[in-house]
Amino acid sequence: MQTQTVLLIIIAFIIALCIALFQYFYKAKSRKKNILLFAFLRFLSVFTLLVLLINPTFKKNTYYTEKPTLVVAVDNSSSIKFLKKNQPLSQFVNQLGTVNTLNERFDLLYYSFSDKLKDSLALSFDGKQTNIYTTLEELDQVYKNTIAPVMLLTDGNQTYGKGYEFTSDYKQAIYPVVIGDTISSIDSKVQQLNVNRYAYLKNNFPVETILTYSGDEDVNTTFQVKMGETVVFSQPVTFTKNDNSKIIDFVLPASKVGVNQYTARVLPLDKEKNKINNSKTFAVEVIDQKTSILLVSDMVHPDLGAIKKSVESNERRSITLLKPNEVKDIDEYQLIILYQPTTKYRGVYEKIRAQKKNCFTITGVKTDWVFLNGIQNKYTQEITRQTEYYLPEFNPNYGVFLQDDIGFKEYPPLIGAFGDTKVHANHDRLLYRSINNIDTEDPLLITIEEGELREAVLFGEGIWRWRAQSYLNEQKFENFDDFFGKLIQYLASNKRKSRLNTFAESFYYGNTNIIIKAEYFTKNYEFDRRGSLQIFVKNKKTEASQTIPMLLKNNTYEVDVSNLTAGDYDYTVTTLGENISSSGSFSILEYNVEQQFLSADVTKLRQLATNTKGKLYHLDQMDAIVQELLQDQRYQAIQKNKENVVSLIDWKYLLGLLIILLSVEWFARKYNGLI
Repeated sequence: MQTQTVLLIIIAFIIALCIALFQYFYKAKSRKKNILLFAFLRFLSVFTLLVLLINPTFKKNTYYTEKPTLVVAVDNSSSIKFLKKNQPLSQFVNQLGTVNTLNERFDLLYYSFSDKLKDSLALSFDGKQTNIYTTLEELDQVYKNTIAPVMLLTDGNQTYGKGYEFTSDYKQAIYPVVIGDTISSIDSKVQQLNVNRYAYLKNNFPVETILTYSGDEDVNTTFQVKMGETVVFSQPVTFTKNDNSKIIDFVLPASKVGVNQYTARVLPLDKEKNKINNSKTFAVEVIDQKTSILLVSDMVHPDLGAIKKSVESNERRSITLLKPNEVKDIDEYQLIILYQPTTKYRGVYEKIRAQKKNCFTITGVKTDWVFLNGIQNKYTQEITRQTEYYLPEFNPNYGVFLQDDIGFKEYPPLIGAFGDTKVHANHDRLLYRSINNIDTEDPLLITIEEGELREAVLFGEGIWRWRAQSYLNEQKFENFDDFFGKLIQYLASNKRKSRLNTFAESFYYGNTNIIIKAEYFTKNYEFDRRGSLQIFVKNKKTEASQTIPMLLKNNTYEVDVSNLTAGDYDYTVTTLGENISSSGSFSILEYNVEQQFLSADVTKLRQLATNTKGKLYHLDQMDAIVQELLQDQRYQAIQKNKENVVSLIDWKYLLGLLIILLSVEWFARKYNGLI
């Protein structure tokens, strides 16, 4: 008990004694024989009350032993099953949990991983991708302040992600346990194939293929590309022990509109064991024309470059930059972007109105609002001749087309005209204005749809900063370009608004997650979260079908159909209770990246162990790795002390005692006629 607490109790004792003596001896009008009893009861009551208020405490030390953690991370990708090591690996994990000496020394925690880390050990060996780097990075974050060596059971074959073997930033020692054969055998394969997703009719599209070979002998083979059963490209290839990789560049004709599938294949060698990695399937969607966009500007501004880069990040779109006086014919363009209009744009506006073209207006400091207020009647801006900085605020209820918040709160402000902005047409607000961190209902980016015409207005300049900020946040421009691309796609189309829209790629590679999304609106075209959507998927060849409910996620309904096998599929999304549906089709290309490996990557795993001060083992060396962990002096149990402040007296009992004392005193005084 602390000295201060003892002193307070002594003071409470003196105060209680003084109060009792004052009330029953100094102030009492008569001194009856029971006066000492009354004084004693009053003393106890007051003293108990003061002790209850003081609440005396003392420190209690609890000692306990904390064992180090042994993290067991098990590779759950399909490459383990392909190498026929799934059963031995499962047996190793089961036996590891029965080693008493290991359990006495460590707290064993099990994880499984493929493309993602999971804190469970439901081993199915069906993961389509392997990312060892992310797995180790996440484990390092979880156990950064503890002693937790990692036993990594894997074949070391990573299909995507950063090189895990090069980093030395892991705080924990890693003990790789090699799964699979370590003896290299003769093998040739299509290592990588680079091709654009889209091509244009009657044009040639480039293909780059990287072929690799492992072996000591000189070999000759042939590289072929087939479309169906037709060979569209062929080239002989020679490999040697030193010259073991080839880059083949060629072009193919885009002669048929739609998704065209090809198979790139290097003919297997005589002694080759793994022939699955000798071929790769790829596809190209051939379209007959681009979406042409006209950007009209009378000034030089960084926004123009950002708009051009963002629009042309999609190969299906092209943009032309002209000054207002250079615009002659706009018939070939699906969308006109007007950057900071002035009186020089009068002729452009007349052409847009005459040919009923969709447009996207971006205003800013140099915008002539007197002209713009008069040339159209959909929105007006108060004329103040002053500017203001506007931060973007995303509208999560925007439902005209599918759009996500890409982190607008972190984006820098745009510069626009100061004053009241009024929108007179029916519109939807995608972005609001935030001024000095105060959110408002004033529009920053709106879309307007009247009949078959669509229009958007951005009330501020400086979106080049947004694209730059997107790169700073994500190390890529993809988020901003996707946001801007969806807006451009909406404006460049005259398709009437539908209450049910679906979103799917024309084709998917077999090693990727296949997500189909849908958005559903009420009759007022407001996003409806109450909908019950389901998707019917049918294989065109086998006619196998299944119906799957779609789940609501943020402002979309989506379903994961990654379990589908390679083939061509039709799908129909329907809304239960309403006669509304939307259909489409997609293809899944046959490719399993996990089957491209014939043996374990011992070199990378050994380097990982060296960089993290661990040690490499094989699947048949359980006793050796257990002894290594038990004998390593870095992994000792630690005795820790936990100090708790505990109340000396339970306040419930003390409160009960106070009530009893006051009651006894009251009845005694009543009995003796003092009340």
